[in-house]
Amino acid sequence: MTVTLKKIGFQHVGSFLRPDTLKAARKDFESGKITHEALEEVENQAITKLVDQQVAAGLDVITDGEFRRSYWHLDNFWGFDGVEQFNYGEGYQFSHEETRDDSARLTGLLGFNAQTHPFIKHFKFLKALADEKNVEAKITIPSPSQFYAELSRGVNAELISKFYDSLDNFYADIKRVYREEILALYEAGARTVQLDDCTWGMLVDSNFWETMAGAGFDVNELKALYLDLNNGAIADLPDDLTINTHVCRGNYHSDWAAAGGYENVAEELFGKENVSNYFLEYDSDRAGGFEPLAKVSGDKRVVLGLITTKTGELENKQEIIDRIHEAAKYLPLNRLWLSTQCGFASTEEGNVITEEQQWNKLALVRDIQKTVWGN
Repeated sequence: MTVTLKKIGFQHVGSFLRPDTLKAARKDFESGKITHEALEEVENQAITKLVDQQVAAGLDVITDGEFRRSYWHLDNFWGFDGVEQFNYGEGYQFSHEETRDDSARLTGLLGFNAQTHPFIKHFKFLKALADEKNVEAKITIPSPSQFYAELSRGVNAELISKFYDSLDNFYADIKRVYREEILALYEAGARTVQLDDCTWGMLVDSNFWETMAGAGFDVNELKALYLDLNNGAIADLPDDLTINTHVCRGNYHSDWAAAGGYENVAEELFGKENVSNYFLEYDSDRAGGFEPLAKVSGDKRVVLGLITTKTGELENKQEIIDRIHEAAKYLPLNRLWLSTQCGFASTEEGNVITEEQQWNKLALVRDIQKTVWGN
């Protein structure tokens, strides 16, 4: 497959800190104090302001900050037919704290309906704002492999055989509903869709992944499955649609979940996944070295996540520039770019930084981009 390549532009990974007014409105909605329409109006106002802020910061590609979501991944899962939201009983254990315990499980065969899945309507609102500002609107969704990981997590997996007579049929439906969603987003005007993906980032850490897949899981089988699910969902898409992927090791309230370099997944992820651009976490030694970048195939590109969103302290500009040139030993500089390692609020809690620090981080990213690559 030949992937579509275009100028990446200045873009953020995805999420932004939720403003206090939005957090308060969501709490009021959940407690029954305001209607969904009232919440939606607060969301609309917050997103409109965020778009103005992104344009003022010089971004060429914007997002809605994931302001309408509680989670970076679960809200998308809950939008599919045959899936329900429920409380799992325990969250994911990060290095220092446990997440909330929401999850997604099957209630029937998987389906996608563009009229009922909220992300289509959400993107149309963002697209209209982006068109007014002459910038591109990007939407971030969790990867198909992430969907599989959630539906097969612990007791969730017991429901698969209730609705599917074979795992192959289950896998085929995951690929189908994702492809239908991506095509619906394309029809709504999306030309950049980003697959956010913790499955590869967690797979490098066997200690973490045993809590998901169970002791004795076969790493090679999982790698093959993730690759098949993701590539199957993005096969035969329109030529002018760019598919990014963002690989993460966990980003919850400034905490992290997994550690390990890309070596053990590079052949499959970098060599065989049919995306255009990889947004890769590289803000700490938990991500390992740059050597695996030599496995990036074809003319695909890597966006180095060297600026952390987990703390507000600004990185040293020259040190980041030096690291970019170190990475260029393994992948040419014209196939490298720069971003933060993740969003600022993968869940509505947000990372432990201020809004001022958030924008200062992006200003630093842009400054370094201009210094290294020019305008």
